[in-house]
Amino acid sequence: MNVEEKFENLKKNLRELGNVAIAFSGGVDSTFLLKVAHDVLGDNAIAITAISEFFPAHEIEDTKIFCRREKIRQIILEEKILDVENISDNPPDRCYLCKKNLFSKILKLAEENKISHVAEGSNVDDTGDYRPGMKAIKELQIKSPLLSAGICKSEIRTLSKKLNLPTWDKPSFACLASRFVHGEKITAQKLSRVERAEDFLREKKFKQFRVRVHENLARIEILPEDFEKIIRSEIRGEIVKNFRDAGFDYVSLDLQGYRTGSMNPGAK
Repeated sequence: MNVEEKFENLKKNLRELGNVAIAFSGGVDSTFLLKVAHDVLGDNAIAITAISEFFPAHEIEDTKIFCRREKIRQIILEEKILDVENISDNPPDRCYLCKKNLFSKILKLAEENKISHVAEGSNVDDTGDYRPGMKAIKELQIKSPLLSAGICKSEIRTLSKKLNLPTWDKPSFACLASRFVHGEKITAQKLSRVERAEDFLREKKFKQFRVRVHENLARIEILPEDFEKIIRSEIRGEIVKNFRDAGFDYVSLDLQGYRTGSMNPGAK
């Protein structure tokens, strides 16, 4: 099945739902899903954006800008996720605990707004990695229309470009909690430190990156093609200064480069 056929199946499946609340984070996948759902269902498709300590401020603002531009109703769910039992301990199933909590509340909000279905943006590529959060999605019977239509990330980007979505070439993003080794206590201060460090890399026009945390050491993952840029003396000096100002004692560059899931169990 080609990408256009998958796209038509996606629209057909969304149309059959009748109404839907999209869990909208502002990333490539959920932005595409929300746009298509709204194109198909109009005001019967709404956005619900969960805001927590794991969600950086610039991403929150992006979701609001997009919904205003597209005239999509957006509901903001504010959650103190670190107060949820066991989550701050950062166990291997942290993502499951987090998604179970957030999607349970998103379902309740949808019901209060007379919306029968909740959908999220997982795609085919998400089935090949360690993603304990998918267990919560299945338990709560959340819809995954992109996955059901057999659409992968590269196809989402291609279709997003055709729809003139600003996210078509947006770097992949994961919640800030994914920067920590499982078992390391997560605090609001540590999350803020990571957000500040990554904001600086963004200001310096690095596109795809992560700042992984090992206690007081920051391990920077960037694309290998950016290695030459980051080791220039002036850039390197600015990064070290800003990361130390953020609270890190040590700053390192991971020679394997950027890769998803490097903090997952068994990852190397």
